[in-house]
Amino acid sequence: MQRFFKISLVTVAVLGLLAFSAWQNRINLLVWGAPILAETLDPIGPNVPTQWTLGPDLAELPAGQRPPNVILILADDMGFNDVSLYNGGAGDGSVMTPNIDALAEQGVSFTNGYAANAVCAPSRASLLTGRYSTRFGFEFTPVFKLGPKIFQWMEDLEPKPLPSFIDTVGADALPEMTELGMPSSEITIAETLQEAGYYTAHIGKWHLGNKVGMRPRDQGFDDSLYMAGTLYQQWDHPNVVSAKRPEDGIDRMVTATARYRANFNDGEYFHPDGYLTDYYSREAVKVIENNRNRPFFLYLAQWGVHNPLQATAEDYAAFGHIEDHHLRVYAGMIRALDRSVGEVTKALERNGLAENTLIVFTSDNGAAGYIGLPDVNKPFRGWKLTHFEGGVHVPFMAKWPAQIQPGVVVSDPIHHVDIFHTFAVAANAEIPSDRKLDGVDLVPYVRGEKDEPPHRTLFWREGHQQSVLHNGWKLIRANQTDKGPNAPQQKWLFHLSQDPTEQTNLVTSETGKLSELESLLEEHNAEQAAPAWPSVFDGPQRIDKTGIEPYADDDEYIYWPN
Repeated sequence: MQRFFKISLVTVAVLGLLAFSAWQNRINLLVWGAPILAETLDPIGPNVPTQWTLGPDLAELPAGQRPPNVILILADDMGFNDVSLYNGGAGDGSVMTPNIDALAEQGVSFTNGYAANAVCAPSRASLLTGRYSTRFGFEFTPVFKLGPKIFQWMEDLEPKPLPSFIDTVGADALPEMTELGMPSSEITIAETLQEAGYYTAHIGKWHLGNKVGMRPRDQGFDDSLYMAGTLYQQWDHPNVVSAKRPEDGIDRMVTATARYRANFNDGEYFHPDGYLTDYYSREAVKVIENNRNRPFFLYLAQWGVHNPLQATAEDYAAFGHIEDHHLRVYAGMIRALDRSVGEVTKALERNGLAENTLIVFTSDNGAAGYIGLPDVNKPFRGWKLTHFEGGVHVPFMAKWPAQIQPGVVVSDPIHHVDIFHTFAVAANAEIPSDRKLDGVDLVPYVRGEKDEPPHRTLFWREGHQQSVLHNGWKLIRANQTDKGPNAPQQKWLFHLSQDPTEQTNLVTSETGKLSELESLLEEHNAEQAAPAWPSVFDGPQRIDKTGIEPYADDDEYIYWPN
């Protein structure tokens, strides 16, 4: 009995040590084990060929006499410096984007194009509805219920000089992430064009809810190839080169939840066919060829160049001169995205559709600091998640040979909300009159038919981080969360007309202008709806450093609520 008791004590001690070790290493276990567990409990089937709707064999009217085809190509987390047209190319200046550049060279470059938000989902909601997403409560990006708890574990295990504030109890009360999305009562540009007789197709990322009523086919798309995972290719695939950032919490979170899967028209999940960016490109070409004899709207929402950083072996090999492994993988991802644009434009040319097709290319927000590459938003300060120019000043260009002369440059600020109006007017579609729309048709400004700027005032709001751009002056404000509940807001005031890279904060010297812009913000806020779900995370974002650089006492930062 005594011997059994001793063995039991040893067993309990060993199990206790194992449990303690597992708890202390729970983040690493999660990153390693979650994908394995997911594949075991919910295996994904082989690729299923898509069956895109087939249009008529013959066109009722020649391509040039019918309403224009409309294509929106949306990159994810693409920085201003990632497009060679603007600033010489990402990283060391050698990563060229000739196909993206050609859209602007053959059409119009918007040098002051703004994303609707500094983070994915609200930006997409605004882009598709032509409305500030805060008008219908879509203020924060949907999060997994477990996500805030994982971030809290990271904070506990790896404390940082600047703390995050995480409401794990509030997160437990959130609905499932698939239910956090855009209300079905909103009218999308897809619904508007569908009503005007267009065939509509969605490819790629959605991020606006996955329950019935919120899915792409519930929001105006005839067909949808839906991105249901975050991998470009399986980790162990011989044709992919990956670059992880285990020292960054967000990258570790993406790694832990990453899967390689898609579905078509709400069917079963399956593996995509090859590297994701190229797969979506090939599917976009199928949509164009299937519908060459009727007006179509194609929303190509690429995942590139969002993390996890994964490039094809061929694209990685093309940048042998880049020594930094992460930058080299990222460069390969940009190359694939640029190739995608080229495949789309070549398909239009082959099918005689290039002249009367309106193409817009932009990004949902600026590049992220957590990928650890310092020059992706150059020359601007800040990153995705912040309202500094690096977070919201994005690549933005359009091409429509039938209506836009080549080589036009528009320097006035324009915004994602303008895409709705521009597409609807081009298609002679009926614009909803029962709700406030915030955009304008950009074509008259591009053609020089209007002298005034498209917008004198633009707004951004995500919880307490709020910004306004008015007549060349920009105000950013956010709570100093680390200073306590009664701390004054941090404020930045820039005269962008003279200081486009936000170097000089004029908040103490231009008090009259500060008061004017704050009044505009208050008027705007009074028109917005309450958030459809609460913020559960408040995290510091350093403005001038990537997420992997060491902290310093003089770091300037802003808190991001979500």
